[in-house]
Amino acid sequence: MRAVVQNDKSRASRRVSRASRATAVLAVAALAAGCAQAADQSVRGAPGQQAPPARAVDGAAKAREARAALAAAAKRWKLDRVPLTAPAPPAKKPEIEAREGFEVDGQEEDGLPPVFTTVPTKEKVVFLTIDDGAEKDPAFLRMMSELKIPYTVFLTDEEIKDDYGYFKKMQARGITLNNHTLSHPYLPGLSYEDQKREICGMQDVMEKHYGKRPALFRPPYGNYNRDTLRAAKSCGIEYAPIWSEEVYVDHWEYREWDQDLHPGDIVLTHFRGTDDWDGTMTDMVRRFLDRITADGYAVARLEDYL
Repeated sequence: MRAVVQNDKSRASRRVSRASRATAVLAVAALAAGCAQAADQSVRGAPGQQAPPARAVDGAAKAREARAALAAAAKRWKLDRVPLTAPAPPAKKPEIEAREGFEVDGQEEDGLPPVFTTVPTKEKVVFLTIDDGAEKDPAFLRMMSELKIPYTVFLTDEEIKDDYGYFKKMQARGITLNNHTLSHPYLPGLSYEDQKREICGMQDVMEKHYGKRPALFRPPYGNYNRDTLRAAKSCGIEYAPIWSEEVYVDHWEYREWDQDLHPGDIVLTHFRGTDDWDGTMTDMVRRFLDRITADGYAVARLEDYL
């Protein structure tokens, strides 16, 4: 009789053991489910919150990658600082008018292209413009492409005809190529017809080699008269930007009395190398970028504001 009791206890003990194991399994399963839910919520957000869109996550990752690539490029080109990124282009373009004192007779009545040195904006941006086309440095193309620096070019046929292809590569990188006359003469010393030949002739060259007649024209040396702007208009020109500052490989020159940068300033430089400067195009760019970045300025694309 005692043995029977002992067997009943043994069976009861085994039933309790099996029940305990089942309870433990359920507990482990519940714990795993809870962990999975918590992990899922960490990606999607807490209950009642929306998970960040995949596009936003991808966009943030791409932005970090782009910034890291820019920092690496700045180091590679030996800049003091990583260049600042320009703000988005204005939704509403600023009104461009001839700078006071730079107008000609009949400027507004005849709708002549405005001559200006600064674009109206409160953003801390400047615009880099490069003239003529004498120096064709492959390192310059690489540097500007790797650093993502926009710039605007004004070309003279006399300087580029030995290598139109160099500027075709530039155009393929999104750079706008513009008119700086056929032979870079002092335009006010020419007749209206000769000025028109210089400007319209360069329009023909640009269309032939680059597929487009520019809307921007820069008079050589920044010199012009009423006939210059009349001729430019007849050739399809809409704007005649000149400059506020000029940067060389070893110094800056300023138009304004305060010898300083201002929001919207147009900066001029030239395609030059060691034959004319004590340095290269990349040395000049380094000087330019280090200066404007230290002052809190970014380089913006001029055409985005016109």
